[in-house]
Amino acid sequence: MEDGVLKEGFLVKRGHIVHNWKARWFILRQNTLLYYKLEGGRKVTPPKGRILLDGCTITCPCLEYENRPLLIKLKTRTSTEYFLEACSREERDAWAFEITGAIHAGQPGKVQQLHILKNSFKLPPHISLHRIVDKMHDSSSGIRPSPNMEQGSTYKKTFIGSSLVDWLISNNFSANRLEAVTLASMLMEENFLKPVGVRSMGAIRSGDLAEQFLDDSTALYTFAESYKKKISSKEEISLSTVELSGTVVKQGYLAKQGHKRKNWKVRRFVLRKDPAFLHYYDPSKEENRPVGGFSLRGSLVSALEDNGVPTGVKGNVQGNLFKVITKEDTHYYIQASSKVERAEWIEAIKKLT
Repeated sequence: MEDGVLKEGFLVKRGHIVHNWKARWFILRQNTLLYYKLEGGRKVTPPKGRILLDGCTITCPCLEYENRPLLIKLKTRTSTEYFLEACSREERDAWAFEITGAIHAGQPGKVQQLHILKNSFKLPPHISLHRIVDKMHDSSSGIRPSPNMEQGSTYKKTFIGSSLVDWLISNNFSANRLEAVTLASMLMEENFLKPVGVRSMGAIRSGDLAEQFLDDSTALYTFAESYKKKISSKEEISLSTVELSGTVVKQGYLAKQGHKRKNWKVRRFVLRKDPAFLHYYDPSKEENRPVGGFSLRGSLVSALEDNGVPTGVKGNVQGNLFKVITKEDTHYYIQASSKVERAEWIEAIKKLT
């Protein structure tokens, strides 16, 4: 990290004039959030734009875009709105934490509050569980159940645990994730919600109320009255369904060289095990479908030299590169944002080859 840099990395930003979504390299400093365009694996200077944090308000989780659940919304003192998307809940919350700290840097009391997590939670007397469930069913601002998959089975009318936690916080029923998990556990205990699938069913056997509900993107839940399970027949399971049924091990934004045009683009990579696959998604698109991917069985992964442009890499792209060669001898050239990140990806991939 350079001097004064609190955090840096890829986020996907909504455009101001045309509301398209593009990956940008963000650098957070004490009073400013800078963002850069990337070309050839390097950030183009000067910055594409800057967000002045003095007087900013932050909304996280921000649920204004149904197909983009990992958003942070910043509203500046002049009422300009910025929508920023992270690649995972953990990364979104890490950015939100650091940005909130930077906004309140001149107010030590506020910063201290950020570090204190309330360990006891009681439902405010004016809020009933029935009222929460009624609001969850609201057609415009409620939870929208949809088909979800777990280990090859399709479960209709379900929602993921971390989405419900986000919803409870954004609707002011909870102040933080721990409170929201406790509240969701209470909703289950009172038979308003039911766990669906292996992950969430396993958690309810835990003795601690705060651990019975999973704040997790792989744990599925449903409204108690709509509890129906449909298991896809073997004939119906397509190859892509099997590929995507594995457990997510790691995900993040990485730059990838195209196969035909050899240009470099930022993609959201998702590494899964059982079965072992690496998929990549176009973060500018709304639909949550991979644009490519490959099996890791029999693959080779290795770091590329940092001095000069390695063989096979087009353009003046240098540093933090690695290569994956599949069993079919297809070569994928990928660039991480740091040596540490590259080492983490290589280690995670090697375990699954």
